[in-house]
Amino acid sequence: MKSKAAKIISIFSCKGGVGKTTTAINLAGIYSLMDKKVLIMDLDLNSGGVALSLNVSVDKTIFNAVDDISNNRFEDISNYISKYNDKIDVLPAPKDPRNALKIDSKYANLIITSCIYKYDVIIIDTAHNLNPITLSALDKSDSTVFLVTNDPVDLKNSRSMIAIFEDTEKDNYKVVFNSSKDTGKDYFSLFDVKNIIKHNVDYTIDRSFYIKDIDKYVMEGEILTLNKKIRSQKKNDIIKLTKLATALIDPKSPVKEESKNG
Repeated sequence: MKSKAAKIISIFSCKGGVGKTTTAINLAGIYSLMDKKVLIMDLDLNSGGVALSLNVSVDKTIFNAVDDISNNRFEDISNYISKYNDKIDVLPAPKDPRNALKIDSKYANLIITSCIYKYDVIIIDTAHNLNPITLSALDKSDSTVFLVTNDPVDLKNSRSMIAIFEDTEKDNYKVVFNSSKDTGKDYFSLFDVKNIIKHNVDYTIDRSFYIKDIDKYVMEGEILTLNKKIRSQKKNDIIKLTKLATALIDPKSPVKEESKNG
């Protein structure tokens, strides 16, 4: 058991399909290269895809952990963890999405707490709505990556969400503009995005990080940031993602906006 508590990072968005799971997985790859022990916790309970994306063999899930806690059978969280490699573990979402409704937010807090001294970094992939589980994850997190894209509906919802963050005095989040998603939607510049959401953009995942054959890597269960070919081809993008990863766990190393005009 580690003497120092893990840094907890939640990945959040207002819309599905914006690259939330991919970002969580790629950050896990970056942290593993920093020689950190990482847990990816899939709290997108109804439609989580972390284990599927990584081809992880799943025996038990977070539902089994919660069921055992509520019935006094729980012994250790490691019994519910699936291994990706020596540095990256996964706590999968329920196999049956109907079981998501049986998981109370109080148990989510207990699960996070039970992992906190076993890892250096815990990355939580959340659902794209403010349900009690997501709220628990956001409250428990040291940092939140708030992903936005060029999608107009996503941007309008993001503006409302940022207003909620400000009303609730939540300030430990970084707005990350993912322009590598849906690269055909390029009608909003970075300047436009900032004006729409009424907030600065802390970091941009550039269009250059778009992977045309990404489905192949998903089918093979690969993490892009650990693939030597992609690391060579997308060197500058990996460097930028590494800067974001560093800033998320080190408040003294703030992320600076990559571009003023987009």
